[in-house]
Amino acid sequence: MDKIIKGKAIVLGDNIDTDQIFPGRFLELTNPEEIGKKCLYGVSPNIAKEFRKGDIVIAGKNFGCGSSREHAPIALLGMGAGAVVAESFARIFFRNAINLGLPLVVCKNISEKVIENQTIELDMEKGEVKILETEETLTTEKIGEYAMSILEAGGIKPLMRNKMREQKNILEDQNDGL
Repeated sequence: MDKIIKGKAIVLGDNIDTDQIFPGRFLELTNPEEIGKKCLYGVSPNIAKEFRKGDIVIAGKNFGCGSSREHAPIALLGMGAGAVVAESFARIFFRNAINLGLPLVVCKNISEKVIENQTIELDMEKGEVKILETEETLTTEKIGEYAMSILEAGGIKPLMRNKMREQKNILEDQNDGL
């Protein structure tokens, strides 16, 4: 995962729920790319069609509220979202997204500062969002160390696989010394 993510902004409002992110009527889809084509369909059917890989979703308060199904962050990843920056996230959506490797960052008043299609540069390490057209820099909440390790691994499953591999190698090395 790049610690600096740069892309055009798509700006959404408050209380974007998981059914707006990925409507339930598309739950029969299983391919992440196909799921991504229906991302944000509940807001507008054209968003995913116009979205470019690496663009950044900007939202207001309570992004990802609603059901706890993982289809919403899978849809954002499938659509190609580089990150989601919002004023706040629903807790279970936040955890699902991080576990799947989707960078989420909290930034107070972001939806009041960013205009559709502005270029955003998110620096995960510094905890900053820069709006390139205005050169305004906003401070974000920093992602915790463990959550960052999950993102760097590409999700919780790859992180756990890597840890299990490391443990296995340590055990094998210990057995070789016997």
